[in-house]
Amino acid sequence: MKRVLRRVPVILIVSGLAALLIRYSLNHGTFYYAGTLEATKVDISARLASNLESVNVQEGDKVKADELLIVLGCDDVKVLARLAQENYTRYVKLSRSGTSTPETLDLMRNRKEDADVRLTWCRLSSPLQGTVLSRYHEPGEWVLPGTKILTLANVRNLWAYIYVPQTRVAKLALGMKLKAYLPELNRRLFEGTIIKFNEQAEFTPKNVQTREERERLVFGVKISFNEANAEEILKPGMTVEVELPE
Repeated sequence: MKRVLRRVPVILIVSGLAALLIRYSLNHGTFYYAGTLEATKVDISARLASNLESVNVQEGDKVKADELLIVLGCDDVKVLARLAQENYTRYVKLSRSGTSTPETLDLMRNRKEDADVRLTWCRLSSPLQGTVLSRYHEPGEWVLPGTKILTLANVRNLWAYIYVPQTRVAKLALGMKLKAYLPELNRRLFEGTIIKFNEQAEFTPKNVQTREERERLVFGVKISFNEANAEEILKPGMTVEVELPE
């Protein structure tokens, strides 16, 4: 009986220390602000009604700026461009011989230039160096003006918004470096840079779980990771956890 009584204080002491450690970790643990990575996307769309002659890339392919991506059939545009060129050439000769007015020559020149511009719309090139995210149509399909054919993005130039209370925003500044961690890779560290503060406060986004956090006014802080993603480990849609300075 005496041995049992001697062990009780030891158990109480250990339990008390464990409770203190848990309370300390809860009160002093680092709070991380979650943000979803995004990339600026560019849609490559048709400007003419035509059949798709070829689409030269697949989803996931890397492309260079000015690389030819899509060729439209443009049979009608090619015919009009050829006729416009022939008419312009003929009226240049007539103008030199004095049998055509300057106004008519200007009209033929305008028609030729308009046809030339439309002809350039039949070959669609990449406006940036990036990656093909989506491919919506296949060769042989008919597309109308405004139809999306590809979506591109520079996946090295990623950014994320975190939502921070006003008391914490006051301690941040444009150009400040922040530490961000990727949970899926054993909390690998990536350094981000603050590039924008939203000018107006807003309620915490609806996907936050607790009512207390949903009702709190916060400021959106945009963080760029373009310098930290040279290996293209970070990808659009991933969640990063950002640590703010104390």
